Amino acid sequence: MANNKRELFLKRRLRVRNKIKAMANGRARLSVHRSSKNISVQLIDDVRGVTLASASTLEKELGFVGKNNVEAATKVGATIAERAKAAGVEECYFDRGGFLFHGKIKALADAAREGGLKF
Repeated sequence: MANNKRELFLKRRLRVRNKIKAMANGRARLSVHRSSKNISVQLIDDVRGVTLASASTLEKELGFVGKNNVEAATKVGATIAERAKAAGVEECYFDRGGFLFHGKIKALADAAREGGLKF
């Protein structure tokens, strides 16, 4: 039985990824990565193996370099929604990886939904 944080994280990530692969039907995947200092998100087309759009707090124009808080996550979510529309994507699957769906991850997802992405 998994009992440390890393094993639980990897177990959740595999469970989420396998469910997404089973339901994909050619839709893009919105993949989130959160570190202690930054948060980033990519819109990935797994059929072709290309990244359609991305956003991160590492981008200077967002004004949140080196910050990983709910406000920064909200801005990144809104930015990825704009870039996804520019790339012609309206529907995708949300891949939270092994991260729990609350706090920063939830703020990013809510901002992306308000921006027009459907998942």
